[in-house]
Amino acid sequence: MLDLDKLSLLPYSFYSRDTITVAKELLGKYMVYNNGREIVAGRVVETEAYLGKEDPACHSARGRDKRNEVMFGPAGYAYIYLIYGIHLCFNVTTGPPHKPEAVLIRALESVLGIEIMRKNRGKDDIFNLCSGPGKLVQAMGFGMELNGTSVVEGPIRFYAKNCKENFDIVTTTRIGISKAADWPLRFYVAQSRFVSKR
Repeated sequence: MLDLDKLSLLPYSFYSRDTITVAKELLGKYMVYNNGREIVAGRVVETEAYLGKEDPACHSARGRDKRNEVMFGPAGYAYIYLIYGIHLCFNVTTGPPHKPEAVLIRALESVLGIEIMRKNRGKDDIFNLCSGPGKLVQAMGFGMELNGTSVVEGPIRFYAKNCKENFDIVTTTRIGISKAADWPLRFYVAQSRFVSKR
């Protein structure tokens, strides 16, 4: 059972650093959603970095618009968008000011509110609850109304254990993109059975 009282909230300064560093260091952290009625949480096991205007796979590379406006704001905010007209994906904005970058949360290990996640997903298999960006958003119960909310002061927050966890990180290419598909900007916890794809 996850004891939230024994975790430390990640501050804005955590997200305002180099995006690749943030993507790697989010691994092993806990993503917690409190909607005011119930709490669900998962341990981050897979991320992808998106590096702004110089990254052709990044939404901000095409310029600022209504969809990606959150990316052009400060670090430490939720950037949620719809793909294929069906699935929502969750990112957290990163990097220094005026660099519209973000980290996509690709997979979680469900640790709190597992029955709620099962109900949200209509699935029982714990390894299939959050093993992909669309799956985890559905399992956690996020909606577009959370786009632009703070991950430090809002309902979705990230926490770290007070003791350092040791695990190996696998670095590989991002999934489901056609541009910059060979850039090694996907990171996951080695040996984790909860990642989306090996």
